[in-house]
Amino acid sequence: MTQQERVQFWQEQVEAWQTSGLSGQAFCKQHDLSYHRFVYWRRKQSRTQPDPSASAAGFVRVTQAQPASPDRELTLVLPNGVSITGIQAANVELLGAILRQL
Repeated sequence: MTQQERVQFWQEQVEAWQTSGLSGQAFCKQHDLSYHRFVYWRRKQSRTQPDPSASAAGFVRVTQAQPASPDRELTLVLPNGVSITGIQAANVELLGAILRQL
């Protein structure tokens, strides 16, 4: 495989991953790709072709709109649009486990 073919192949893989809605690890597992090589090419392509629609990585300020009551459910909306509802003190550990998988 030539360098240009390799670049084209990984560009296609990264684009397919972006539209898949899967985590990088899940996508690589599903397509039998090396996750470490995938991360390398994803980073390499993001340096050469920055995505203007992507938000900057880092921390996001969190504000509380209303005081939370103990029996009130919370909703977490992730940057990719995924929404997790029904978060309560009793299941917050489960939420942590879910987020570690993403």
